[in-house]
Amino acid sequence: MARDKTNMALRASICIVIFLAACTQPPPEPSSKTAAPQSTATIQQTALAAAATSGVTATSTPPKSPAVTATLPVTPLPTPLPTNSPPRAAEFSPTPDPYVLLSVEALAKREYGGGKLEILQTVEANDHFSRYLITYPSDDLSVAGFMNVPNEGSKFPVAIVLHGYVPPAEYETLAYTQRYADTLAEAGYIVIHPNLRGYPPSDDGPDPFRIGMAADVLNLIAIIRQQSQDPLGPLRRADANDINLWGHSMGGGVALRVITVNNDEYLKTAVLYGAMSGDEVLNYGRIQQWSGGLRGDFELNASPETLNAISPINHLERINAAISVHHSDADDVVPLAWSTDLCRRLEARAHPHECHIYSGAPHTFIGVWDELFIERTIRFFNQH
Repeated sequence: MARDKTNMALRASICIVIFLAACTQPPPEPSSKTAAPQSTATIQQTALAAAATSGVTATSTPPKSPAVTATLPVTPLPTPLPTNSPPRAAEFSPTPDPYVLLSVEALAKREYGGGKLEILQTVEANDHFSRYLITYPSDDLSVAGFMNVPNEGSKFPVAIVLHGYVPPAEYETLAYTQRYADTLAEAGYIVIHPNLRGYPPSDDGPDPFRIGMAADVLNLIAIIRQQSQDPLGPLRRADANDINLWGHSMGGGVALRVITVNNDEYLKTAVLYGAMSGDEVLNYGRIQQWSGGLRGDFELNASPETLNAISPINHLERINAAISVHHSDADDVVPLAWSTDLCRRLEARAHPHECHIYSGAPHTFIGVWDELFIERTIRFFNQH
């Protein structure tokens, strides 16, 4: 009962934020998109309409040079959520303190999961894997996305791929992150790519400090754990004891929160790519700039003590997952200093990690930068 009350109060705490943001537009943050993606929004919409840095020393050369070299400072890695669905937000009264249940500690105490991941449509089948449009419940929302499943074999490790910020009206399910998901599937991973709340055709919902998006991932992890036991279900070939996260920009910030909240041993690794900070003062100071002051008031109005309790950067001791950090020294969207600070903190804690700086690359890598990044990602996942 205490846990149920905690869950109920948490949902209410998050819901209060809706009233503070209801009259604003989504922030015009710098987009993670590069070249125009393959257009599959029509397929997605149709299917859902029918169903619903020690320092950082690793470097890589820019594309003008045909050779890419790197020294990889890898810290040695030792071999290293509950299940019920939380109550719907409409079923309880708001807590007087809208921040109290947004802390890392509070998030770690609530329950996740409930419901099932469902396949809506097969959209591609090639020599290596099949791609499906999927949906699953997250709290009282429906989250859409796609899943790549290798064609042959069983007990595949799972990679959850989290996209960066794109204006929701421009978002397509099969966008720039598809190439990363496809390469991971070819390497033998079941890849699940959720759209996250607010990205159609997923439902929109409360998302202070992007904690709602983190809940979408935490719910997904719990569902994978539960549903992998179903011999006839779509996740029957998933190795629920080997789950890995990959997040770009906004998605990297979400991934850092997830591995801070969920520190179970089955959550093996996280790749943070041009990621937002674990310090919410830094994040929302930047988001206010991007949005012209339309976003971030609620988050930055919290007391310093509250912001410390909410920001993952202050709770790195909770993390068990090995971390691989990738960032460009030419990133004009997310400051490199945010990643180098994280790397120094991990080094000071002797936490299993590796950190790479890419010389001259844009925020979303291209060319040989991207090739090297993908190679390192697969090696890191396989190593751990």
